Amino acid sequence: MTQQPARILVVDDEPDLRDLLATSLKFAGYATESASSGRAALDHLLHSPADLVVMDVMMPTMDGFTAVRKLRARGDNVPVLFLTARDAPEDALAGFAVGADDYVTKPFSLAEVVARIEAILRRARPASPDATMLNVADLTLDEEAHEASRAGIPLELTPTEFALLRYLMANPGTVLSKAKILDRVWGYSSGSDGAIVETYMSYLRRKVDAPFDAPLLHTKRGIGYVLKEPS
Repeated sequence: MTQQPARILVVDDEPDLRDLLATSLKFAGYATESASSGRAALDHLLHSPADLVVMDVMMPTMDGFTAVRKLRARGDNVPVLFLTARDAPEDALAGFAVGADDYVTKPFSLAEVVARIEAILRRARPASPDATMLNVADLTLDEEAHEASRAGIPLELTPTEFALLRYLMANPGTVLSKAKILDRVWGYSSGSDGAIVETYMSYLRRKVDAPFDAPLLHTKRGIGYVLKEPS
């Protein structure tokens, strides 16, 4: 059976850029649709789900940050790649804080956008037939079902959070550096900014550790992160 192309929603208020990006992604093998604002994107996704959203940050009526915040609030975990002219670290962190999976700064190359899209889709893709069940203490991750739980309580994870937790659980007791995590989870080179790892580790702690008595996620300052059973 032929695999259906991933459905990408392109959201940008600039018609020329929106059409160029949508057309280019279509030539790259994706099925694309477009929306001209954050509000239009929210309405579109209600009746036409996407596999990934490529969204500009600075838009009138409703900016990208607000749109993604509203998406997450209504329980929609569709992966989001932000496009932004802001290149300061705090701007990127603000995007991750509202629930984005990655970001690309303008001006950008199509090759970079496609590479980031592929990396995000790999993290969201269902596991292979030989997928396994991972267990650390009372934490369980089912790769095939793409589900995780702790003490029997389901954890609502985005694709990126799930991929990060899977990597940590596949290496219990091993301290993993930011560079290794970036390479294995995001597909970035070791020269990339590790702030994204810090941000997503904080997300995982809120969901995996905060509601429970014994923490499983630990920071080894100056070295990296480790998931291990309580001592």
